[in-house]
Amino acid sequence: MHDATVFLVDDDPSVRDSLSLLLSLKGLRTRVYSSAESLLATFEPQWRGCILTDLKMPGLTGIELQQALAQRGSSLPVVVLTAHGDVATTRQALKAGAFDFLEKPVDDEVLLDVLQNAIRRDQERHAEQAERTRVEDRVSRLTPREREVLLLIADGLQNREIGERLGISPRTVEVYKARMMEKLQCRSLADAVRISLEWVRSQH
Repeated sequence: MHDATVFLVDDDPSVRDSLSLLLSLKGLRTRVYSSAESLLATFEPQWRGCILTDLKMPGLTGIELQQALAQRGSSLPVVVLTAHGDVATTRQALKAGAFDFLEKPVDDEVLLDVLQNAIRRDQERHAEQAERTRVEDRVSRLTPREREVLLLIADGLQNREIGERLGISPRTVEVYKARMMEKLQCRSLADAVRISLEWVRSQH
């Protein structure tokens, strides 16, 4: 979690100060904002970590901040913290994609646990996206026929069966397979099958 940041949004200076002090003492990096608008004005897509936002603020609310971030393609988990919690507001926040919804005053350990889980979720998403990008980059190097051979290998077909399916000889299948393995930088067929399955998943 070393490069993760908790982006804290609250219009109350005393809340901002106390929360940022608590989080920094627990080893979490923070950046504080007095409004949703001030965060959006400096937002960068490469931010990692999570957002902890008050619900009711002058200008944009915490839920409107969530929606604005979603429109910008942000996948940062959003934790909503409020003194005005009710069932309808909670449902609205969670439907808008909030990671969690906490009522003030919140127990320090509960808050830290939720924020650490939110940061972990962001790291997992980021790692999955990076892996998808690597897989798509490798598969993009293949010719259409090499891609067909890759998918049929992943389906468990042998060279002879692949040849029959594509109307080519088993020897030609072997040539395609060798080229495919080289372009994918695979050491084994198991690696190629794993890449194929991840690539297929990424297309859906």
